[in-house]
Amino acid sequence: MKILVINGPNLNMLGTRNPAVYGGDTLAEIEDRIRNKAADLGVDVDFFQSNHEGALVDYLQGPARESAGIVMNAGALTHYGLSLRDALADSQIPAIEVHLSNIHAREEFRRRSVLSSVVVGQIAGLGWRGYLYALDYLVTHIREEEAGA
Repeated sequence: MKILVINGPNLNMLGTRNPAVYGGDTLAEIEDRIRNKAADLGVDVDFFQSNHEGALVDYLQGPARESAGIVMNAGALTHYGLSLRDALADSQIPAIEVHLSNIHAREEFRRRSVLSSVVVGQIAGLGWRGYLYALDYLVTHIREEEAGA
């Protein structure tokens, strides 16, 4: 089983971008933790990050189609990325939305997710651990679906 971890704009700057909100870990450090968790779960994981909505859409319409599930932190595109939302919905791949910070306790514009209606669930405010929780849940969800549970 292959799970994709997709990160949107500015997440390549983790570790230096507002550590008080997003934590001090780099994206590479978070990816290493995810890789270790994936190995524990017996699944493969691939990573993709882009600062461009079109590149994320292209990825969902192409290579992503070979995956069983998606863990996605769309960054600011969460709030207005309608073409990303449509591509995610069209993929019909189960996805979990992840946010390092608690978007529901931040500025008003961050409290709305255009993705939430097309994902299995959302994890927000748990820092880098949210990715691990999302991966764990998504793998369990997919295995249960495959088993007809």
